[in-house]
Amino acid sequence: MPRELLKRYLPTPERIKRARSLRFLGTVLHDPQLWHITRHSVARAMACGLFVTMLPIPMQMLLAAFLAISVRANLPISVSLVWLTNPITMPPVFFAQYKIGTLLLGAPERSMPMELSIAWLTSEIQHIWQPMLVGSLLTGVVAATLGYFGTLLYWRLWVTRNWKRRKLRRRRQS
Repeated sequence: MPRELLKRYLPTPERIKRARSLRFLGTVLHDPQLWHITRHSVARAMACGLFVTMLPIPMQMLLAAFLAISVRANLPISVSLVWLTNPITMPPVFFAQYKIGTLLLGAPERSMPMELSIAWLTSEIQHIWQPMLVGSLLTGVVAATLGYFGTLLYWRLWVTRNWKRRKLRRRRQS
């Protein structure tokens, strides 16, 4: 994994530790494992972030941060991954999760209106919450598993490729 590329785009630990909004965490953010970019800390961060991003809940960043701290994953990567579901991507992701949930539960599908509204949501929530929950948990577990093992595999391939290139360069030089 290109460590320099990740370091270029991620905020520094000092900058995050100085943030006024995070002072309530005290010394929790001083754990160096939360900031290291290693194969396992990034893989754990991918798992945490991808799992939380599939949950249809508010304050996903806070949950991703809590999970990252509890499993000692890279905190900035875990928190930034929740932005995969943003106002543009949420409707298709949540609709797909609902469809998956109805298939797994064998529940009848509810018709979706052309324009979503709070009134429609409050009247239909009793019918759609179970398929939505099952679908989001399943997609979250699948995304987390694929993210974790995919990151480990990609990191391994990246390192192996660099070893081979270095070895080839050394042969050419001698």
